[in-house]
Amino acid sequence: MTTPDRAVPRPRGRFPVEIRLEPRTAQPRWLGLAVSTGAVIVALLLGAIVMAAAGGDPFRAYGFMVKAAFGEAGVFSDTMVKATPLILLGAACAVAFSMKLWNIGAEGQFFLGAFGASAVVLTPLLPPETSPWIMIPAMILAGMLAGALWGFIPGILKAKLNVNEIITTLMLNYVAVNWNNFFIYAVWSEGGFQMTHKFPATAWLPRLADYAKQFPQLRGLTTHLGLVIALVAAVIAWWILYRSRWGYEIRLAGDNPRAAKYAGINISRNTILVMMLSGALAGLAGMSEISGVVHRLQGSISPGYGFSAIIVAWLAKLNPLAVIPVSVLFGALIQAGREIQPSGVPKMIQGIVLVCLIGSDLLLRYRVRILVRRQEA
Repeated sequence: MTTPDRAVPRPRGRFPVEIRLEPRTAQPRWLGLAVSTGAVIVALLLGAIVMAAAGGDPFRAYGFMVKAAFGEAGVFSDTMVKATPLILLGAACAVAFSMKLWNIGAEGQFFLGAFGASAVVLTPLLPPETSPWIMIPAMILAGMLAGALWGFIPGILKAKLNVNEIITTLMLNYVAVNWNNFFIYAVWSEGGFQMTHKFPATAWLPRLADYAKQFPQLRGLTTHLGLVIALVAAVIAWWILYRSRWGYEIRLAGDNPRAAKYAGINISRNTILVMMLSGALAGLAGMSEISGVVHRLQGSISPGYGFSAIIVAWLAKLNPLAVIPVSVLFGALIQAGREIQPSGVPKMIQGIVLVCLIGSDLLLRYRVRILVRRQEA
């Protein structure tokens, strides 16, 4: 006698809650800002945990960092000096990344921009007594041209030979640094020291402190004209990306190259032009730093601005206007790193922010669904 078939009971899930990831068909406008803000908050929490595990006081450390970067007018001015090159370099990365061109060479383009601007003074292409109204624009143009040239090399290699731009831009960073070092240590060296002689005052970007005689409250404020240049450049980069036909082509080529080709967009030409524009913005940052801060060409003009700008651009979701407040945040981290001990804490936070940003991209591409399983009898 055969026994009737019995329904085999389903094994009950170990957990009553199931988490699913579903691809997003559309992305709300607020989501990018929310994810970036959440990534920063998570990074600060993780940094606090690391500091506490090492025996430190995270609340005291963060409080000291805020005070060191924003505590008074003088230190806030120094923070804005650190933010100035980050705004330009962040905008440079945002422009390239919008076309899915991974320009990791903003650091090298920064150094070449500094070199190009210095050549105007040190060659000299213009005599020292030249009016600042001529000298400064000439240095800006030379810095942007040098940076654009350094962006042209990986751009044409990508466009014509499909050479990976990550490799070429990264390697060109080292070439740029050593190119500068040759001139700093040999051709333009001041008495054998590892720097050139100081630029004439006509080649300096004016600082707020320069007007302290007329306005005593500006005494000691180091913010220079480069900040205004950076803000204008960020607005122009935003307008190009989001309000111009070329910007539409850039973003379409990045989002869907096949559709861009079908629409008649010249991908090769845009690859070269976008890399040159990105390099020009990075070169402008180099010019701003040597003309507004150090007033000479030397090796230690960047604490890694070009690499920090990659995080800045991602945190700003490739929006040049959003790059501005994010650059102030990272400028504050750099400024606080000069005061806090151990000085590696701000660098650690930058690294954690990058890791959190990479992880948070999952939330931009997928929607998290939490399902509660029904308990079967």
